[in-house]
Amino acid sequence: MNNRELVLSALNHLDAGCSREDWIQIGMAAKSAGLSFEDFHNWCKNAENYAGEKDCRSVWDSFKSSGITVRTLFARAKANSWHNSREKNFDPASNRNGTNKLNALDIWERCLDATPAHEYILRKQGRPDGLRYYPSSAPPLIICGKNVANYLVVPCWNNDTLQTLQFISPNKGDGKLNLKEASFNDGYFTVGEPNNLIYICEGLGQGWAIHQASGAAAVICFGAGRMMPVAKLLREKHPNAHLVVVPDRGKESQAAKIAAFVDGQWIELPEDKLSNYDVNDYAQEYGHEELALLLERTKTPEMRYKLLSGIDLLNAPPMHWLVQSIIPAEGLAALYGASGSGKSFLILDMAFSIASGEAYWFGLRVTKTRVIYICLEGELGLGKRINAWSSYFKKPIPTELRFVIQPFNLLSSDVSDLANAIIATRGTNSLVIIDTLNRAAPGADENSSVDMGNIIAAAKQLQSLIGGVVLLVHHTGKDSTKGLRGHSSLYAALDNAIEVIKADNHCEWKVGKSKDDAISNSRIFKLETVPVGLDADGHEITSCVALFQGVENIEKKKLSLGRNQKIALEVINKLLNNSTHTGKEGTPALNKCTTYDEALAHVTDLMPTDTKHRKSSAQNAIGGLVEKRYLGMKGDWLWRM
Repeated sequence: MNNRELVLSALNHLDAGCSREDWIQIGMAAKSAGLSFEDFHNWCKNAENYAGEKDCRSVWDSFKSSGITVRTLFARAKANSWHNSREKNFDPASNRNGTNKLNALDIWERCLDATPAHEYILRKQGRPDGLRYYPSSAPPLIICGKNVANYLVVPCWNNDTLQTLQFISPNKGDGKLNLKEASFNDGYFTVGEPNNLIYICEGLGQGWAIHQASGAAAVICFGAGRMMPVAKLLREKHPNAHLVVVPDRGKESQAAKIAAFVDGQWIELPEDKLSNYDVNDYAQEYGHEELALLLERTKTPEMRYKLLSGIDLLNAPPMHWLVQSIIPAEGLAALYGASGSGKSFLILDMAFSIASGEAYWFGLRVTKTRVIYICLEGELGLGKRINAWSSYFKKPIPTELRFVIQPFNLLSSDVSDLANAIIATRGTNSLVIIDTLNRAAPGADENSSVDMGNIIAAAKQLQSLIGGVVLLVHHTGKDSTKGLRGHSSLYAALDNAIEVIKADNHCEWKVGKSKDDAISNSRIFKLETVPVGLDADGHEITSCVALFQGVENIEKKKLSLGRNQKIALEVINKLLNNSTHTGKEGTPALNKCTTYDEALAHVTDLMPTDTKHRKSSAQNAIGGLVEKRYLGMKGDWLWRM
């Protein structure tokens, strides 16, 4: 037996249905010993509480180097009667665990037909059809340290092939054991004969109750995690059958997804029942006639596409916001501006307001939620900024505001690790601020459609894992009038965006993009210097806070233009008059627009200066028209305001 076989032997001797804490430790030991994910996953599939490959993969990928080694695996296996064949004085003949030598069929052939007198069958009001029990007269069979003599044996079949066996103790509360070194695969056990109506459930007791109440076939999946693959297989084998998923209490959402996938239906147990209450419990409490009525009250999954009427849309609930019309309760958003525009102070002020449950922020209604601030730029000054805010406003630091100052990479497993940390601290449906996007994607080319696509996908994955909203703090490029730096796919992917602008004597922010109810006015703020202490030499240490100064109406009288700006405006107006483009990249739907490059080329030709400086003069002129709001600009498009 080589090293891998030895480790596998120890792993397969353990119960995959153990507590999650034990399961994680066993998995870490298996990975440390060099086993593959496939080895680990095959072992996991034997558990009654198997939660699916996705769950296994996520946990496996999270395993890092630790003090847990293969010794932990061997120690646990030995505690359950496993013997290391390499140890001295080991006698293969003395190994009473038949699973090392016998396959499922060998053990099944040792068993005797079950009778209605078996304690488990009596207790669950079941039937012995298709079942056997392991006789005490047969050679002892030890599974997870327990002798399974007189256990009820449930076969797991795939067509005529026996996949594995499940052993159910005659004693109440002892639980169920699964045969080691064998997999359930796509197998199942059926109570009754499949016909036009087939129920799908987790365990044998539920199957008995369903069949007795309805007369229809009940397919046993051996655990909730196997209901989806078994349902898929049944749909392939019985394309015209009516499939009904019967979950235990608390697993209704999973049942609805399975039913939707196989074009079936599902049933729901009473809401006042405890988690894991099942249809067998219901039958014993209310009788099989009442269960028959419950099974008739099937639920049909909602269709993926809904055809809504105008009345439906009028009666739709309003959109939920963290900051009224600015930051949605769910989605992907950004706050962007040039370096030195005050965006980090502004976003921190927003974080404090949302986490502390302030009624308003910059005059806009706020909904309280937890905020996770990932500070990747200027983290050394973060303490000063927090101190300044608390000192200036004379308020405590909100307990619902948490900070991360460790390195974070969106393009790595850091995403799932961060999501797990957030979920573990009750942070679902929170606001996660990543400051800045550039530091969160080291080495990525922001101008590459591929790299930016990967960044967007990672940000959306984080949002889907935690719910709530992910807000990216980002920079503008060299030409601030062109908005967000990098590939235009980022702007297109955002639900909302805030642009921060540094003016001569103040800062301001405005909505760059909004799902709904876009606010057209700019909000003015200034950075107020706040002393926060003294350094080692006695010099004053300061930081800043963002202070709301008022609202600037975007429709105010436009500022006067210089000579070059007047020339540029005349040229661009002619281009817009002849343009056939409207509604490009977030521009107003009915406004004609033209590309920045086309406008720049035409304006450059008419700049009254030497050839060397014409292009830069044209760039400055167009930028001035955007700043003075004669022109609007999003991405590469200009339009008349």
